[in-house]
Amino acid sequence: MQGLKPEDSGPASGLLAGVRVLDLSRVMSGPYCTSMLADLGAEVIKVEMPGSGDESRSIGPFVEGESAYFMLLNRNKKSVTINLKTEAGKNLIKSIIPECDVLVENFRPGVMDRLGLGPGIVRKIHPQIIYASISGFGQISPLSRMPAFDLVIQAMSGLMSLTGPRGGPKTAVGESIADVCTGMFAAFGIVAALFDRARSGRGRHLDVAMLDSLVSVQLTGLSRQLYDDDTPVPVGNRHPVTYPVDSFETRSGAIVLVCFSDRVFEKLGKAIGNPDLPSDVRFRTVSDRNENEQALRQIIANWASSQSQDGAVNCLLDHGIPAAPILDLRQVLETEHAEARQLVIDGEHAKLGSVPLVPQPVRVSESGRQKTSTPTLGEHTQEVLRALAGTGEDELQMLRKDRVT
Repeated sequence: MQGLKPEDSGPASGLLAGVRVLDLSRVMSGPYCTSMLADLGAEVIKVEMPGSGDESRSIGPFVEGESAYFMLLNRNKKSVTINLKTEAGKNLIKSIIPECDVLVENFRPGVMDRLGLGPGIVRKIHPQIIYASISGFGQISPLSRMPAFDLVIQAMSGLMSLTGPRGGPKTAVGESIADVCTGMFAAFGIVAALFDRARSGRGRHLDVAMLDSLVSVQLTGLSRQLYDDDTPVPVGNRHPVTYPVDSFETRSGAIVLVCFSDRVFEKLGKAIGNPDLPSDVRFRTVSDRNENEQALRQIIANWASSQSQDGAVNCLLDHGIPAAPILDLRQVLETEHAEARQLVIDGEHAKLGSVPLVPQPVRVSESGRQKTSTPTLGEHTQEVLRALAGTGEDELQMLRKDRVT
């Protein structure tokens, strides 16, 4: 089977060329979803409030007044300013809807209905549209009107209850993982609905909840809870079921190693200069190793503390044991892997010129290269309204004067 080649594959592709997305979402979960669609070639029209824009434009760090956070989240989109609180603004949206394939919103349930842009009304205007609603707890839930932020969802999903050091405080994951997971699931659902529409001609309303999304990815914990009635608790960096799968400190930095079977554990004994370790009655099986974790951990920790980070990792890898250094983000971005895989690419910004952006990571063969950019506030308002709403020059001036755009 012919594989990917550097010259004909990349993080950007035109798989969704011809698909137009009306993006009414803001901050993170919705914009993350639509950025994935934009990376795949969809035309994404991001609607923002005139003057202030998406709330994420106010989140630092800033480069000459432009939010780096916003730029990373809204690459390859067109920014259009429309005030949805005005009747004229709502009418502009309604005039654009028939020209779009997908609408994405992440307001609290009920807000879009109050704006007159709920799924019932929109699908009357355009029955074949894919309407994706992203919210904290879903459209149908006793919690649907409860405010939802990433930390709230991490707390209520069970994820925080099993994250952190053993016996220590409950800890959030170090990124907005609920927003990211929900955005990915929403993009997955949208693409599936578009595929179905191509066969059936039918539009869909997608209801994507942050809480549902974060619960669904906790497979190790769910397997224990559902089948053993064993509620997971924090165990630090070790695997909750198999040991030794854990992190250790060396002279020059921390490492992780993964001994997932008796066979690999035998290799570990040789790697750390203790070939009789697997025959020790305390460590013969996974159950034994779990029961005597502290004693085993101390043996491995003593070895690791005598090694350099690179030396320990190379020794383990040479013996066939999965291992790696624990890197900070700067170190990650400086690796040969990051360069070879184009984890960061040069994008265009009308004000800043060239800016670093991080595209979605799926590489597609024969995709060629497309320019990557990130929009300034309202950069494409006139272009989009002329093309999709049929707005003339006099009307454009009047809309700006009335602060509709």
